[in-house]
Amino acid sequence: MGAELAPLTRRLGLRRRADDPSVRMGNHGHHTVLGAVIGIGPEPARARTEALLDAHPVDQVVVIGVAGGLPPHVALGDVVVPEVVVDDADGTEHRPSIPDDPQRRGTLVTMAGLVKDGVALRALADQGVVALDMETAAVAEVCERRRTPWSVFRGISDDAFDPAVDDAVLGLTRPDGSADPVAVGRFLAGDPARARLLRRLARDLDTATGAAVGAALAATA
Repeated sequence: MGAELAPLTRRLGLRRRADDPSVRMGNHGHHTVLGAVIGIGPEPARARTEALLDAHPVDQVVVIGVAGGLPPHVALGDVVVPEVVVDDADGTEHRPSIPDDPQRRGTLVTMAGLVKDGVALRALADQGVVALDMETAAVAEVCERRRTPWSVFRGISDDAFDPAVDDAVLGLTRPDGSADPVAVGRFLAGDPARARLLRRLARDLDTATGAAVGAALAATA
């Protein structure tokens, strides 16, 4: 989402490319960095990654963003650098290309949608799953097929067991991750007290994205 790209843009002073305004460019040490939004969900992420790599060949793809955490493994603001990423659709396992990162631990599972069933979430936690997201396995599949190294840094923005984070909240965004003003208006009209929930989620998102960006920049310096 744009909110996930914003901290990286600020930290590195990324600027829009004249030939492709959807991509921002800057430097991190001796590295040239391209930053872009890939959207929400496996299919948008897969298509966007394909298009980006067609247009901008790179040496390394780094996924930076947020994820839902599974206690007791992680807490709000923690950064997940998984040992393995699993595609829930077919069980395919993907392994990041930074094998010696000391932060690596646990399994990140990519889902096509939110999972709110408590029994299912506890079963995942018991299997060593530390967090859930909706894009990383799709990005990994594209990168591995193209033999492009990849890694992932996900900040924990919410507890996957939190009933307040549901499909109604997910529906407040467009496929590219930008806010849908009409949907937000309807959400708040149904219960103005929901504004407190949105403020909390925005604050937690800021915490998680900042942590993920910081970890990614430290690991790729």
